[in-house]
Amino acid sequence: MSSFDSLIVDVNDVFWTYLLIPLVVVAGLYFTIRSKAVQLRLFPEMLRVLKDPAPAGRDGRKAVSSFGAFTISAAARVGTGNIAGVATAITLGGAGAVFWMWAMALVGAASAFVESVLAQLYKVRGADGEFRGGPAYYMRKGLGKPWLGALFAVVITVTFGFVFNAVQSNTITAVAGGSLGAADSDWFAPVCGLVVAGLLGLVVFGGVRRIASVTQLLVPVMAVCYLLLGIAVVVLNVEDVPRVLADIVGGAFGVREVAGGAVGAAIQHGIRRGMFSNEAGLGSAPNAAATADVTHPVKQGLVQSLGVFFDTLLICSMTAFIILTTNPELSGRQGADLTQTALTTTLGGWAGHALTAIVFMLCFSTLIGNYYYGESNIRFMTRRAWILPSYRVLVLVTVVLGALGSVSVVWNLADVFMGVMALVNLLSILPLSAVALRLLDDYLAQRADGLDPVFTNDRLPGLPGTSECWDREGAREDARV
Repeated sequence: MSSFDSLIVDVNDVFWTYLLIPLVVVAGLYFTIRSKAVQLRLFPEMLRVLKDPAPAGRDGRKAVSSFGAFTISAAARVGTGNIAGVATAITLGGAGAVFWMWAMALVGAASAFVESVLAQLYKVRGADGEFRGGPAYYMRKGLGKPWLGALFAVVITVTFGFVFNAVQSNTITAVAGGSLGAADSDWFAPVCGLVVAGLLGLVVFGGVRRIASVTQLLVPVMAVCYLLLGIAVVVLNVEDVPRVLADIVGGAFGVREVAGGAVGAAIQHGIRRGMFSNEAGLGSAPNAAATADVTHPVKQGLVQSLGVFFDTLLICSMTAFIILTTNPELSGRQGADLTQTALTTTLGGWAGHALTAIVFMLCFSTLIGNYYYGESNIRFMTRRAWILPSYRVLVLVTVVLGALGSVSVVWNLADVFMGVMALVNLLSILPLSAVALRLLDDYLAQRADGLDPVFTNDRLPGLPGTSECWDREGAREDARV
């Protein structure tokens, strides 16, 4: 099994290093230039539209708001990778990896804008009145390639719905077992898996609105708790902040490096970790973006760009400063253990237990977001009534099984699946980006007229395969700001 695992790692490294990373960077730069850096110049607008209230749905219940869709995507984005993954990137690539994570977020936010605008434009309304959409939908309706959408739907469902959720369940069990001193107990893993699966079942069997309501509570709480811990560490080590900033910049460009390969390691691990963390361009977050009931597709594009900044520039950066202000030698520990050690070194043993609680919230919120990505694509593939409940049950079984053993092979295999998913998505949004940019022009023209922008299909005739959700009879009245 170890040789098979090594083969997967080797294939994965070649695939990401020589094909996917260059494609993600080039696509992000292309979207940034074509949109005139929409992710930077419209940052105040991102904050404005995030506060848009959700209207009542057709059944009288509250629809999913911009913020609700933001938290669904953030629930999947913000996970153990923000704690363990950043620590690993710093261990392998040095402090300079953090700089390239930041650069990846600034460029990748343009990709997140394009894919999320397209997800909104091509979304559909289900029989339950809820919106759904994502890459599979804009591949079918925008590109006219339903077979490509079906391929993407299968890959994302397997990757997020099953494999990644097994990993998250395993992480919860390992961290909780270590914190409670029950890691070696035979009973703990199955009990923990059953408890997590039971909690997840209470959420996912309630539909996307319950998912949004839970993530709207869970995501802010876990983010605030983690940021408070991080701020406490930074304040207590404030004299080290200038040195940390100098190490980050110096390590990124080799100013302080002796070996030339150190710069390449910083770039590779920083960019790769940035992509895994914020998911910009990978095709996962658009599934959440499509759930929002907004008046214009561009609104959710802006909100999802903000999600990239929230994930990388805020949460990942806090992890980096926790580690680099307390353990600059990066010796002895790796992954989440390195972050936990950095916290306990400064704040004491209680901080390690606090991090365990935060990791639980991170993993559980990721379980919810990952599950929904699979649900959205299950609905794309089939309308048979028994399929979705069966999928939900299988996800819960996967969560229990994931708690029971090592998942190193499936994690590495999931990297390959995720890479294929990203490749298909990027090759799809490149030709469709012209549609997203036309929508951006329409949005800015309405804002210049003092309007809260409202889109209907007749505003931009000739767009390929537009959704009936944007027909004029379904649109709301224009509103003056």
